[in-house]
Amino acid sequence: MSGRVARGSRAVLGPAGVALVALAVALALVALALTGCGAASPDVFLLTRSGSLPGARLTLLVNDGGTVRCNGGKPRALPDKRLLDARRIAEDLSDDAKAGLTLPAPSDSLLRYRLRTQDGTVTFSDVDAARRRELGPVVEFARVVAQDVCGLPR
Repeated sequence: MSGRVARGSRAVLGPAGVALVALAVALALVALALTGCGAASPDVFLLTRSGSLPGARLTLLVNDGGTVRCNGGKPRALPDKRLLDARRIAEDLSDDAKAGLTLPAPSDSLLRYRLRTQDGTVTFSDVDAARRRELGPVVEFARVVAQDVCGLPR
């Protein structure tokens, strides 16, 4: 031993070594930020509506981060209540989506809905929504969000 006492890492690593360690730490922090905090939220569902009525065509992509894309536009803030509604709809229709429920359109239907979740797809008409209580919230969600969030005409 030379009798010299090392003070911290600088005496052992030297100036170049300290710079390399600092660079490695900075890169690790950047990598952590990119993989953790900036992770995108998953989509809750994609809802499409079509039909013979004026303004029937609608596409709503609802994201769990609290946004909705209306007809392919930029993300818009979705009110908390509507995000909770969307999550509830996806949960309530989970079994039907897994089964790929597709109800044939009755001749008196005016609107057709297609709800795609991570579990699968449910397809039905406005007439079906009047007959099956679990489908009604989808119709209401589409109408309210289209008007109040997307600013589409009634």
